[in-house]
Amino acid sequence: MKLLSPLFLLFLLALNPLTLHAADLDLDKAIKVGSGKIMVIEFTDPDCPYCRKAEEFFGKRTDVTRYIFLVPLPMHPDAPAKAQYILSAADGAKAYTAVMGGSLDRKKPEGITEQGKQRLAEHEQIAKNAKVGGMPTFIISGIIIEGLDMNRINKLLP
Repeated sequence: MKLLSPLFLLFLLALNPLTLHAADLDLDKAIKVGSGKIMVIEFTDPDCPYCRKAEEFFGKRTDVTRYIFLVPLPMHPDAPAKAQYILSAADGAKAYTAVMGGSLDRKKPEGITEQGKQRLAEHEQIAKNAKVGGMPTFIISGIIIEGLDMNRINKLLP
């Protein structure tokens, strides 16, 4: 039996992009940012530099509503506390924007609640169930974009 070459498999994936639909996720658990007509689902890490660049890009757009799941990566030791802080806040969208802007860099977050810790565990489980591993990951019109691939993101946005 002859195995398919890795290059051919990548070609097949390019022809048939990975998809995941909003109906497959519990968006009520996400942080909702914005009120535009275009839905963007985002999996992000508060200390990931590419995730922060994505926040700069999407933060300027008024035509999107983002549903954000926080998934701290092991290489960012301060990210779990920042994520718990965001998820503990009364206004998660405001806390998210502040943290992604660097407000907690080199500071210890205060006000972390048990609910914030539980919500982070839920976000991580949602990402695991969706088989999301790398940050950032976006879902736009059902298409999964892993990494900050601005060419693909711009093609999916008007």
